[in-house]
Amino acid sequence: MAKPKKQPRPKAETPKGFRDYFGAEVTERAEMLRRIAEVYHRYGFDALESSAVETVEALGKFLPDVDRPNEGVFAWQEDAEGDKPGDWLALRYDLTAPLARVYAQHRNDLPTPYRRYAMGPVWRNEKPGPGRYRQFYQCDADTVGAPSVAADAEICAMLADTLEEVGIPRGDYIVRVNNRKVLNGVLEVMGLEEGEARDAVLRTIDKFDKVGEEGVRQLLTTGRKDASGAFIEGVGLSEEQAGPVLAFLTSKSEVTTETLANLRAAVGESQTGQEGVQELETIAELMAAQGYGADRVVIDPSVVRGLGYYTGPVFEAELTFEIFDEKGRKRQFGSVAGGGRYDDLVKRFTGQAVPATGVSIGVDRLLAALREKGRMGGEAQGPVVVTVMDRDRMADYQDMVGELRRAGLRAEVYLGNPKNFGNQMKYADKRGSPVAVIAGSDEFDCGVVQIKDLILGAKIAESATLEEWKERPSQFEVARSELVAKVREIIDGQGQ
Repeated sequence: MAKPKKQPRPKAETPKGFRDYFGAEVTERAEMLRRIAEVYHRYGFDALESSAVETVEALGKFLPDVDRPNEGVFAWQEDAEGDKPGDWLALRYDLTAPLARVYAQHRNDLPTPYRRYAMGPVWRNEKPGPGRYRQFYQCDADTVGAPSVAADAEICAMLADTLEEVGIPRGDYIVRVNNRKVLNGVLEVMGLEEGEARDAVLRTIDKFDKVGEEGVRQLLTTGRKDASGAFIEGVGLSEEQAGPVLAFLTSKSEVTTETLANLRAAVGESQTGQEGVQELETIAELMAAQGYGADRVVIDPSVVRGLGYYTGPVFEAELTFEIFDEKGRKRQFGSVAGGGRYDDLVKRFTGQAVPATGVSIGVDRLLAALREKGRMGGEAQGPVVVTVMDRDRMADYQDMVGELRRAGLRAEVYLGNPKNFGNQMKYADKRGSPVAVIAGSDEFDCGVVQIKDLILGAKIAESATLEEWKERPSQFEVARSELVAKVREIIDGQGQ
């Protein structure tokens, strides 16, 4: 009889494009989401938690840069091998497409306008890269059913408040606002209809931040060489045709009224373009009325987001402080949030246009920004560890840890093999514990406990002389009744 083939062990590795998050990272993200939720709630938005799985049909074709609805997502078909295969399902790629489905499904039970915020992971079946994962967190707020640009202005104000709430100070960020209608007006002036030429112009406009005015001019006309020396074919427009695009992209002035005047000139007689400029003017007035000056929210024609997605105002939150990239070069941190008006998304379900506007914050990028600023990412403090010197006194150790927890202190009893006390202290060090509580038979008999300041002990061990070690003891004997008070005193002292 043949010997059964031994099954290979599975590899203990994270799937490509995904990662695991531990302790402090999870805690920091939870704290950030809590702060963001507080701002959203303060603005009157209600929480919504929708399914992580949607039908591919419901998700639609709004995923950026793809042509088919199940391209770029993790999708599968129910009962694919059966006689009657079921629906194609997919993990959500953002939090907005599910909102459109939820609103269309429950609109008779929801208030109008409907204001909701949602937080959670989304999934993209895209090629991963440095800092680019297939699963990441988003944090959205949207208003559905409000046609007024006051809803867009409110989102911009809320975005500014949110950044400041999580620790990005004024001066380190800017919320930039544009309007898709203005861009459409420029394209009308150029005489470009829907088609390949129009799409090529839109893609070129999106490169303005990277190549600048002259680079866009070359790409719109005859072409240009990139940094590597390779020649990139131009769109083939004449200088005259390229003029309105360049006028549009360079319309920004330090004075908002001048920017708006430049945009009016760029869109010419286009009714759509003039309507877009008027909406931007209204947003600027509403922001100023609430005290949001150009140091926080600014009209900026270079903002181009989701060209096939948005129908009106678009906005982007950019962090303006400098960081060093992997090659040691200085660069701005860049965008951490974006959004805009998308009046056609719900229409896919209802057949009727439903106005909507919203914003999405990239939680992981915002966390990375705070770490760059030194406001997150320090060593996380572990729990107080109550060591075990006598197995038979486990109830007493549990009584100690219970008392510490009831006092609001994070604490645990060592639950490994207590035979080697050195291993218990190594465990406490690995956990980042600030304090260890030590009590054996002698301590219990005398009604005392030993409390070891692990942070101070580590510092003393690094550099102190014997005399300094004697002068600055890191271990204290206190009455059992003083356990909580002494532990709190040490932890408070460590934070100073």
